[in-house]
Amino acid sequence: MPAAQKTSWTRWLTFALLLAAGLALAVAAGRWAENAAIERLREAGAQRLQSYALGLENLLSKYDFLPGTLELNKDVIALLANQHDDGLRREVNTYLESMNRLSRATTIYIVNLQGMTQAASNWRLPDSFVGDNVAFRPYVRDAMIGKPGGFYGVGTTSREPGYFFAHGIYRDGKMLGVAALKVNIERLEASWVQGRDRVLLADANGVAILSSVPEWKYGTLAPLAPAVRQELERSRQFHSHSLKPIGYREVRTLDARASVVAVDGAPGSGRMLRQALALRARDWQFVYFSDLGPADASARSAFIFACLSQALLAMLVLYARQRRLGRQRLRAREDLQRAYDHLETMVAERTASLQQMTENLSAENLVRRKAEQQLRQAQSELVQAAKMAVLGQMSAGMTHELNQPLTALRTMADNARVLIERGRLPEASANLATISQLVARMGLITGQLRQFARKTDATLPAQAVPVAAAITGALFLVERRVEQERVNFRMSMLDHDVHALCDSNRLEQVLVNLFTNALDAMQASEVRQLSVTVERTDDRVMIGVADSGPGVPAEIRAHLFEPFFTTKPQGHGLGLGLAISEQIVREFGGLLRVETTPAGGARFIIELPLAERETNKHENFTG
Repeated sequence: MPAAQKTSWTRWLTFALLLAAGLALAVAAGRWAENAAIERLREAGAQRLQSYALGLENLLSKYDFLPGTLELNKDVIALLANQHDDGLRREVNTYLESMNRLSRATTIYIVNLQGMTQAASNWRLPDSFVGDNVAFRPYVRDAMIGKPGGFYGVGTTSREPGYFFAHGIYRDGKMLGVAALKVNIERLEASWVQGRDRVLLADANGVAILSSVPEWKYGTLAPLAPAVRQELERSRQFHSHSLKPIGYREVRTLDARASVVAVDGAPGSGRMLRQALALRARDWQFVYFSDLGPADASARSAFIFACLSQALLAMLVLYARQRRLGRQRLRAREDLQRAYDHLETMVAERTASLQQMTENLSAENLVRRKAEQQLRQAQSELVQAAKMAVLGQMSAGMTHELNQPLTALRTMADNARVLIERGRLPEASANLATISQLVARMGLITGQLRQFARKTDATLPAQAVPVAAAITGALFLVERRVEQERVNFRMSMLDHDVHALCDSNRLEQVLVNLFTNALDAMQASEVRQLSVTVERTDDRVMIGVADSGPGVPAEIRAHLFEPFFTTKPQGHGLGLGLAISEQIVREFGGLLRVETTPAGGARFIIELPLAERETNKHENFTG
């Protein structure tokens, strides 16, 4: 093959390879944009599911105790003992009517051991429950064997759906009957999401009992087994509803709780993100469908942008190459002519050219310094984003910490108002004092979160930071998780006055990241021990964080501080925590390293410059 033809084939092969690489890069960019959009939708969907679950539990928990209190009424006991006394039945009907009005339930009724309704709060209405036989209902059967019943179904008399509570009525340890309560939970649907996203609540059999899509209500997540359908027909739980499957099919599984599905009748491509949240206490589950139209649009935009960027880059490269070749030829001719005519002029021009190159290098150096400043700013923003991610993970625990004082505040405030109305001022004053303490406690929690979330300027000089205070502040942010997971925390510190030369807020962020990683590593461990040690030499401070988890294998330690390297499951971390922490410690003039302890587990050591020399107190304490 001639050399010219061989060169031509080589050029075409190179062009084909570059084109294929460009298309692969564009496809990868589109896939990355789609996954990023899906991850954002997953976070938003998980927050919505938690909100829906909390609203449902708040509604139902208000009525859990009510059926059990009816056995305290002597007229109810007397009616079940003498079921033919119409005058007594009227008294109980009136009592149940008033109780129903105060509790804002749908219906309250009393059932004897044969399943016949003896009295009901709706006794004045044409569709009164009085005289109905409800022995076939599962919640009545459960209550009759001593198990408080909970059941969602469509009323056989009123045809209205609701959640039924049932509790046995006893006298001297002997069951006389059952107290039942019906609550309408349909009003929850009005507050659920409207638009392209969809949500439903399914029972243990996968039947949608509530849904933001009316066509899905009383549909099933999967076809029902014949035995399950026969039991539902026998109990008449859903009366005459056909219980047809909801039309969707799974396209791609993301994990155990999320998948991409194709939904019949959905807008656009019909693809949606399906997320589920189990309500174990009632054996129900919320299912949330997020529209993937924005994710598809992001993928298309990223693909097109990558293609256009590569095309523009190729055009710029070709244009620059042609311009450079043209300038080189022109400059060569001019230089040759000047060399023949004026040697001294050529030397002067060369000198000017060198001066221009020097000026260009100075300008390039200035641009590089600006780029370094922008990089430092971007790194600071990344540190702040990591702090916000930690706060997001702790939000559920902090919500629980604040919810208890808020509930107590409301109760004690109501009690104080009643005590003041009754003239019991000392007791009301005591309640107000307790309220002040609860407010102070809530202020401590929010103040610590606000201090941790404060954005730190990485350009500020390092200061003398008390190490004990930084450890205490970081421990406060993970304290709720330490208590919930029953982790034994131990701290050993010979000198409580040791100070490190760093920034307190950024040091707390590093400690929180190490604490969180240690708690994640010990989730499957039988013995859960989190230990913190503080030692110092003449000019250094060593803070050790050790756990009793499985440890860090040697092949992983070599990549542990690399960005985006993580051993956690997908969706549980980006692999930036240790990389950011190592950079923060390095900026302080310190070192972050990891080692395996002889007893098992991992031990991370933060080595920082010593700020000042204090007198050793030789104290040891355990937490």
